[in-house]
Amino acid sequence: MRALILAFMALVLLSGCFDNLDDIQAYMDNVKATTRQRVEPLPQAKAFTHIEYAAADQRSPFVAPTPEAIQDRFLQQQDCLHPDPNRRKELLERFSLDNLKMRGTLGGGTKLWALIESADNVVHKVSTDNYMGLFHGKIMRVEPNYIDLMELIPDGSGCWIERTTRVQMFEAATAGN
Repeated sequence: MRALILAFMALVLLSGCFDNLDDIQAYMDNVKATTRQRVEPLPQAKAFTHIEYAAADQRSPFVAPTPEAIQDRFLQQQDCLHPDPNRRKELLERFSLDNLKMRGTLGGGTKLWALIESADNVVHKVSTDNYMGLFHGKIMRVEPNYIDLMELIPDGSGCWIERTTRVQMFEAATAGN
């Protein structure tokens, strides 16, 4: 009886090997009938015309342009407020004030330093008489929660106007909103 069951199972397993392939053959015939047999040729390339670069008096296109947010050369008028063109710029004068964040203070008593984080994630220590921001912002006062700057803003006629700006501690500014 056991041999009969094994023979029956072998017959069932071998019957799967001789399956009907008509559906696969129909699919293959359909793919062959609907497939394009000819590939279209590539379009003709236009003839290259060489144009010589003859703009020697203009800025080279292969050199990065200089930042033009603020002019380094000042058109100064007499009897007018203007920044000192001979003063050496400090590191934080490369960043606009919205890219600088006050993170804390150090010191106490008569001398207090502010910790300023720049856009490149570097923390700088500044105090009064240091400069920061694009508009010649001189630090006038350092307090535990803010810094007061005196900026010089160009008025368009060659003169400059003083503007007081406050940079607040980053956490204190976000907590107030």
